[in-house]
This record gives sequence, structure tokens and C-alpha cells, in this order.
Amino acid sequence: MVVLGGRVAWACSVLLLLQLAGASHVVYETHLLETEAAAADVPPSILDAELSTGYHFRPIKNWINDPNAPMYYKGWYHFFYQYNPKGAVWGNIVWAHSVSRDLINWVALETAIQPSIKSDKYGCWSGSATILRDGTPVIMYTGIDRADINYEVQNIAFPKNKSDPLLREWVKPRSNPIIVPEGGINATQFRDPTTAWYADGHWRLLIGALSGASRGVAYVYRSRDFMRWTRVRKPLHSAPTGMWECPDLYPVTVDGRQNGLDTSVTSSPRVKHVLKNSLDLRRYDYYTVGTYNRKTERYVPDNPAGDEHHLRYDYGNFYASKTFYDPIKRRRILWGWANESDTAVDDVAKGWAGIQAIPRKVWLDPSGRQLMQWPVEELEALRAKKPVSLKDRVVKRGEHVEVTGLRSSQADVEVSFEVPSLEGAEALDPALANDAQKLCSVRGADVEGGVGPFGLWVLASSKLEEKTAVFFRVFKAARNINSTKPVVLMCSDPTTSSLNPNLYKPTFAGFVDTDIAKGKISLRSLIDRSVVESFGAGGRTCILSRVYPTLALGKNAHLHVFNNGKVDIKVSQLTAWEMKKPALMNGA
Repeated sequence: MVVLGGRVAWACSVLLLLQLAGASHVVYETHLLETEAAAADVPPSILDAELSTGYHFRPIKNWINDPNAPMYYKGWYHFFYQYNPKGAVWGNIVWAHSVSRDLINWVALETAIQPSIKSDKYGCWSGSATILRDGTPVIMYTGIDRADINYEVQNIAFPKNKSDPLLREWVKPRSNPIIVPEGGINATQFRDPTTAWYADGHWRLLIGALSGASRGVAYVYRSRDFMRWTRVRKPLHSAPTGMWECPDLYPVTVDGRQNGLDTSVTSSPRVKHVLKNSLDLRRYDYYTVGTYNRKTERYVPDNPAGDEHHLRYDYGNFYASKTFYDPIKRRRILWGWANESDTAVDDVAKGWAGIQAIPRKVWLDPSGRQLMQWPVEELEALRAKKPVSLKDRVVKRGEHVEVTGLRSSQADVEVSFEVPSLEGAEALDPALANDAQKLCSVRGADVEGGVGPFGLWVLASSKLEEKTAVFFRVFKAARNINSTKPVVLMCSDPTTSSLNPNLYKPTFAGFVDTDIAKGKISLRSLIDRSVVESFGAGGRTCILSRVYPTLALGKNAHLHVFNNGKVDIKVSQLTAWEMKKPALMNGA
């Protein structure tokens, strides 16, 4: 550990612990943080209301983390999430509950699940919702029933009145816990039951676990009545990647259609499955596409190297995600949590911590190699009626063009780029051919390239002292990869996003599986004060960053298109909308 000295060292240490904690539920001494926050010289920008998100979901105050059990029921979208009603750091976790008609406007209801029985006395952690065959919704969640260690068991809860479309009250039967860590399972690493699926007279669900020192596992449990569960002898899948938190298994169609499928659809030659895990060691969400065999209860990734070279939902600040099937619009929707990137002291001072990413529609790309993701269509209702635009604008080497006429601190920006020539593309260093993150860190937004970097400067100050870059960079194929296609890198570079020195400002990056040889690529960025959530090439690569400007706030935030490559880039079409705040955005 590098010793930095003074308050900065303490803050960075707390931040490191916070990053490691996440859904792992490390307990913090809240009163110590409150004392430290009161005494600390908190940067004014952190406390500025202009950093409080407007259209990304979060409660009015306090800490949130994992999305737990999103579902649709009797005309309402229900969203349950981990929440601390007593402060802005992790602890005292309950299941908060909000409802919406449109996934954008939310109303907070009473707490759904909180410690009240022996098997959850010391914590109500993550879980999922399932709609039973008779239409009854049910929640499965992890409870902690011992104070000395995090002894994890699985509990069940039912609505007190299933005719209530808002599902305001939940009850826990006396039979809890209904699944316990038997048979040599590590009881401190056994959590987060999934939405269940039904076939051949049995319900199945997964529970994430750790086997031995480093093997992540998804155990399958089966039941005929949803109350008595038996573990299948062999796990659905496992890999030497560390603890698997918040697993998710769901079907997708292979014909390129964007329609989602109910979780119980398992038997069809036109169906593949996605297995997702939140890796406790790396703090990112990974997934593979493959085949689930319900007779053997085994899952096999299509890519034999899939477990070591995972795809990611999002290459930025995005964790503990959960999907659900929307039967009304026949789509699968993804929720994901984004933590803060300031310090825990800052969080206590400002009174809130954590947001949810915009709900995303997900489907399988026609190639079958990866998922596509796109913000739910309902978000477009928040766009201002009159957008601003650029059309057929050439951006030359070293040039940047400001997009004016809107308040860009809260905006939705869609831009289509044309690359007239790839002749000047840089050679890709073979040592970085499989490490987008490192490649972005050494070839950032301000490092001149051949084709790129080109993209957007968002939340930029008037003199560009602060700016967050979201951009593409094109490389010639490396000799050690089995492809001759140009390699497209997408990055979010917040290293100059703020003058505040006490922030975590990592670059985030992923490769984009697209044919840039056709000369076109698109980018969409959702800007929301302290969030930049971006979608490259129609949703093939997604990156969410948390940033905290000190100057580029409110009306002082600017938007630019830039090109730091040697090859001219053409903006064939850019459209930017100011985003209104939802009429209702009430968290817990």
C-alpha cells in the first residue's frame, strides 16, 4: 500500500474499501464517517445540487446498491433495491420498493423486506422475484442469521394481498429459511438467488457461491412446490474467477429479433441462454452466451474461452445487475447499479450514494456472439421538444466543435460519424490486443492517433480545464489475434473531468465488435450531471462513468465534438436533446 498522508490518504483508503465492498456487504462505522465528514474540507462541488442526478433512479437520500427483484405486475413495474434508511454508506440494509407505470417516473412505497425473523435478523441481502404459475409473485432473498459471521441462508416472502397491484406488504412464512448451505458449501459465500424458471414439473433457480479458494459457482436448486428445494449434484457452471455474486440465467432468441423471452422458455432450437455473474474480485458484471440443457442441468458457453475472456454488460461503473421479462412489451430489461467515485466522507456530507443505470432493453446480436443494449424507449419522453443538431460537419485534425443551444449538463446526444479512410490507423500493440482498459489508459483522449481518438467532450468547462471524453480509436489488427479487421476501441476518459483531487477517475474501455471498414460508427451518450452513460455502435459496447466537475456544472457545462486523430472525421448527423426531470422520481 502506498502511504499518501493526511486526509487524502484516509479518504483514499475508505474509497478503496468501498470499491471492494459493493455487494459483498462490508459493514462501516457510520458515526466515524459522519464525524470525519463534519470535520473534513469537503469540496464545494460535491455538495452542489447540480451533481444530483435528474433522470437516473436514486432515492432522495442515503445509500443504495443492488437492484433486487424488478418485475411487472398488474399494470405496474416494481423495483426493489438494497437501501440503507439510516445513512449514505453501506449498512442496515433493507429492501426498498418503488413502482412505476413507465420505468421513468417512480413512486416510493413502504419498505418491502426488512429484518424481522431469525433467518434474516442480521441482514436482508439480494435476491429475485418470480411469478408463480397461478400468477402469485414471490420473492427469494438471502438472509443473515448469525452475528459472528455472515452465515447466509435463503428465505422466501409472499405478498400479504396479491390482489393489491402495488404489493405494499410482504409476509415471511414460518418455514424460513427454505434453503441452507449444506453439503460442504461455504456458508459465508452463498447468496443472491435468481428468478426461477419452470419446466418438466420443477422450478429451478441459481445461487451464487464460492468453491475452494477461487472457484466461482452457480448451484442449481429444484423444487416442485417452491417451498422444498434440493440441490442438483453438479453446479450449472463454474470457473476459477472468484466468488459469483448476483447470477442471472435467461433465454434469448438467435434470429436477431429484439423480442425478449419469459425466463421459463428453455426448449427451442431458436433459443440460446445468457449466464451472467458479478465477479466479487473484479467488481464488474460478466456474461457468456451458450446452451443450457435442462435435462442435465448444465450450461456450456459457445466460446470455449468464454470464462477467461468474458464479455461485459458495461465496461464502466456498473455492477450487481438483474434482468426481468416485461410481458407487456415483450422485452428483457436490464437494471444495473453504479456506485459513487468520490469518497465515503463525501457521500456522508452530500447525504446520498449510488444510482441505478437507465433500464436497458437487451437482446442477442444477429451474429450470436454478444448482447445488444439500448435505453428503454420510454426515456425519450424526457427529451425536450426542440433538439439541436449538426449535419455533415467535417472535424479536422486537432479540431473541436462546440454544440450550442442546449443545457448540456442533462442531455441525450446521438451522433453518427463517418471515417473516410482507415489508411492512417495505428498498429495495435500485440501486448494490448486483449486489454482494452490498459490500451485506453496509455492511448487516452489527448494522445494523438491516426484514426481517432474522435468523439464527444461532455461536461466540459468553458476553458476546457474540465472535460470527460467519450471516444473511438481505430487500430490495424494485431498479428496475434485471429482477424484482419480493424480493431475499434471505445473509451470513457474522465481523467480531466474534475479539478477535485480526491476522486477516483479511472479510464474505462472496451473493444467494439463492428465492421468499421464500412466507414461508419455511432455513439449515444446520456449525460446526467454526475453520470455519463454511453452506447457505442448501436449498443454493442456500453460504458458508464461517474464524474464530479467543479466548474462544468449546470449552465456552465459545455458539449463538443473533437478529433485528435490525423484523419479528418465527418459528423454526418448529431442530434442533442435537453433532458427534463421526470415528474416523479421518489426513491425510498
